[in-house]
Amino acid sequence: MSAQIRVERNRYYAILEATQRGDLDISHWLDSFLACLERAFASAEQIFATVLPKADFWRKHATTRLNARQRDMLNRMLSGFTGKLTSTKWAKIEECSADTALRDIADLVDCRIFRNDPAVGRSARYSLRDD
Repeated sequence: MSAQIRVERNRYYAILEATQRGDLDISHWLDSFLACLERAFASAEQIFATVLPKADFWRKHATTRLNARQRDMLNRMLSGFTGKLTSTKWAKIEECSADTALRDIADLVDCRIFRNDPAVGRSARYSLRDD
């Protein structure tokens, strides 16, 4: 709730001040507070919608041996990486050679974390497996 009040602080404090300076009828402030609380719940649901699947993924793969590049890229993908992943993108993001990127990706395909998407053109594309 405090995070939502921070987002809406100008409106929240304006209504609070108006209530304190008025006839002390708190119904307008209460309506505003409850609406803010409802938006806070919606925001929390959005956060949990991304955090819980990520936590489930890492719990499922807790014993999988991954290097720092793989962990970083997996976190990026779990946090909303846009587009399809290619070895070229991997190499640029992780600042490694193309061969290292291919080895990292191949390891993730072997561990059944990545799947090789049907290629269009020269470059293979990879995404997280759903299963």
